[in-house]
Amino acid sequence: MLKKQSSMAIIVVLLASLLPVPKAFALNYNGRQGNAATFETLEEARASSLAAAATRETFGRKMAYKSHPVLDNYPKGTTFVYRSANLYGGRAARSNTNILVFSDKSFTRKEDAFAYLKGLGVVGIIDDVIGSVVLVTPADPKAGFTASDQKNYYALQTAMLSLNAFERVNDVMTAYSDAAYFGGFGFIYVVGIDGGATFFNNFIASTVDYAGRLAGALLINGKMADFYKVASPLPAYLVNAPESVQTRYKAANATDAAKGNATSITYFNQALPLQQVIVSEKANADPSVDVEKAYVEILSKTMRIPVLKQGLNSAGTPYQGYNLDQSPYSLSPRNIVANGVTPGGITVTAHQEDKFSGIKTPAGEYLQTWYEYVPKEVLDGKAAPGSVPLVLALHGGGDDPQAFVEECGWLELARQKRFIMVAPEHQALDVTPAMGEALQALINYMIKTYPAIDASRVYASGYSMGGIATLSISTSHPKVLAAAVNMAGARYDFTKEMDAQFESTELPMMFLTSAYDSPLNILWEDGSITANVQKVLNKFLGYNKMSPLSFDFNAHPKNGFKASAWSSMRLNGEDESDVWYLNNKNDIPMVALSYTENHIHALYPGYATVAWNYLKQFSREQKSGEIKYNPNAR
Repeated sequence: MLKKQSSMAIIVVLLASLLPVPKAFALNYNGRQGNAATFETLEEARASSLAAAATRETFGRKMAYKSHPVLDNYPKGTTFVYRSANLYGGRAARSNTNILVFSDKSFTRKEDAFAYLKGLGVVGIIDDVIGSVVLVTPADPKAGFTASDQKNYYALQTAMLSLNAFERVNDVMTAYSDAAYFGGFGFIYVVGIDGGATFFNNFIASTVDYAGRLAGALLINGKMADFYKVASPLPAYLVNAPESVQTRYKAANATDAAKGNATSITYFNQALPLQQVIVSEKANADPSVDVEKAYVEILSKTMRIPVLKQGLNSAGTPYQGYNLDQSPYSLSPRNIVANGVTPGGITVTAHQEDKFSGIKTPAGEYLQTWYEYVPKEVLDGKAAPGSVPLVLALHGGGDDPQAFVEECGWLELARQKRFIMVAPEHQALDVTPAMGEALQALINYMIKTYPAIDASRVYASGYSMGGIATLSISTSHPKVLAAAVNMAGARYDFTKEMDAQFESTELPMMFLTSAYDSPLNILWEDGSITANVQKVLNKFLGYNKMSPLSFDFNAHPKNGFKASAWSSMRLNGEDESDVWYLNNKNDIPMVALSYTENHIHALYPGYATVAWNYLKQFSREQKSGEIKYNPNAR
């Protein structure tokens, strides 16, 4: 019964970005819970989570709530939860950062537990980045952490990661409330101290289902039994670790280079530098100092994103297949936002205004909320006028703009490439004519607001419903864009009015998909693209004055056509990603198809890189409107 219920939850989550949703979510959206900071026992947090969950968007579904049953037998008085003020909530709930602290101390009073966490410095960190701190102590304080505590960790992981999962009995859906209340998604980090570090090494790091979901760990004075090994690449800051422990973390991260100073040595993988191990030896370690250093050097720079099919590496566990049960997650770079600024010098500004209220859907909705991502040099007036590209980043259905920008890799890429981004909240605009008009108005506003923007290099890209929004701006106002990348959003009806837009213009377009993308895009039985994708490709071939394709999947099993050129790369050292290009008579790749192996319909940080590598090559001459192609553009 449990497996059937979990499977239903997965289906709903996977299709949420593809199905129509009620048109009442655009106005006054903020993606936050508005809560005061709280410190509770786990038992109190379970009870409090019910009322908090009831305030979430349900997209028209009638929903009951309960704490996850996996926690029903969790040992009382052993675990404490600190929640920072104004947590991310609703569609944005997975953006919360979580720090798990394993300590072999015990606390009979909450006040003492809270003072301990404040002394470590983790409360101050989580207040800045938004999220929760979960303090875990042994079920048996006298014995300390033992193998029996591992099942408690599994319960905690299951509850914290079951975001949007629910049970369904007949017509009644009951959602689990804990993940939205104090859990997260891919921003989970560990601090282990003394016996807590040893427990982590032996019983968590040694299991891929656990280690493969964690983005980094600080481990102080931790030992490891000889018969265990670290089961997954896991960035680690090790303080006073025996050489045998260091060796196992270095092996898991496949480190092949080292650098050091007077206080520490960093071992790292040259091809995948996030896979690193920092080793420090201290006679009298101050955990608060180590927390700060580990945060700056590792924990603020890494994240995990799930893109594989559910149920991998979790066979035999009672809740196998629950939502986000996809270990290992992809280990990816993070450009963390703290108090509206990233370490890479990108300022994030939220806007909620009626500037575009004159462009309404039939239901009266309009674009009211958007987020601007601007490099420091632009705000300081040091960027030359007309020198900085603009990316219009478009979230999927039932999704959050900020979560999309981070999880698709756009935020980290903006740090590297120094472009400006704008990410609107466009949920209720959907495929109405107001979508294209509002997005054009937003682009015009950005160009006017930031003179540094190069109006010849304005690009659009979005995932799922965001891919449909990309098609909307591309077919209603193609001349404002230099190129576009539609990520996994093939469901679209082209009209004669849209066709007419291309009588005097062209627009480079890439379609991005993956082996287990939505059934609208991919036939799962053989991994080939569907008629929906074929229609989009042929439409843009026609728009770019090129001949349509006749698809032959016997000769070309995945894409169905012979490309003018192709490229292949392994994204993040993980999965193969192919791009097939269709060139016009001038040998310019005006249409392209990107295809990544093994991935489901989900955001992935490597996708922004694939998109940018295509987009950056194009500009639009402002006077003539002609597309210019520069394969060496940066």
